[in-house]
Amino acid sequence: MASSSLLRRTLCRSISSSSSSSTIRCYYSSSSSSSPPSILGRVMAQSGLLTKTKKLSYSSSSSLLSLRFIGTSLKKVAIPVDETLKKVLDTEIKCQEQEGVQDQVTEMPEGFPFEIVDTPGDQTIILKRDFAGENIQITVLMNDDDEMEEDGDGSEDNDNNDTSIQPTLSLVVNIDKGVGHTVEFCCNLNSDELSIESMATKKNGENDNEEAAYNGPEFADLDESLQKALHKYLKERGIEGSLFDLLHEYMMNKDEREYLMWLKNMKGFIES
Repeated sequence: MASSSLLRRTLCRSISSSSSSSTIRCYYSSSSSSSPPSILGRVMAQSGLLTKTKKLSYSSSSSLLSLRFIGTSLKKVAIPVDETLKKVLDTEIKCQEQEGVQDQVTEMPEGFPFEIVDTPGDQTIILKRDFAGENIQITVLMNDDDEMEEDGDGSEDNDNNDTSIQPTLSLVVNIDKGVGHTVEFCCNLNSDELSIESMATKKNGENDNEEAAYNGPEFADLDESLQKALHKYLKERGIEGSLFDLLHEYMMNKDEREYLMWLKNMKGFIES
């Protein structure tokens, strides 16, 4: 009975060092074990490793709690406004798909001389062809600011005062003969004609923003016979007003496809 009571009491042991008068005390409770501390336990207690281990364990627990808190705070929360937007996008996507937008294809006429490079996500297309040793590339862009033209002569006698939208395409024609220089034409194309806005010769790799380069006079200021000769120069290479209907249809179909892709990308972002 006395030995059992002795084991329940707190055991205190003092270890005195021969080189120091300081005393290191360690405490051991026998209530959790039926035997006194092992030699390894005494050594760890005396060296402070036991206390450090407890601190490390507490620190690890705190880190785990912090990670759990962060994980909870990053959990996706449904936002009513976002859900409404997603439903509207779904409706618009279905409408576009029911109209068969993704299946609209512009048929190229037989003998069409250009290869069409159409990269999804781009608002332009590129026409390419080789002609008599020349490499010709045409960048085609649908104009956003469609010109407004009045029907008739615009006089006060025109009671209806009707206006019509004249869709136009912008063409940047680049002709390269492989001699270190290229010729570039900037044109507008509509259902009536191809009009040349400007032209310039450039060195290959020359910066388009080079202000010091002389690009020639305004096209409208050129002699009329020179203007006609330059129009014939482009027409010989297949660049003329007759391209409008085909290119306009193609660009309209492309715009619808790009819009559908844009809707799907937006929906994917909202859902992510």
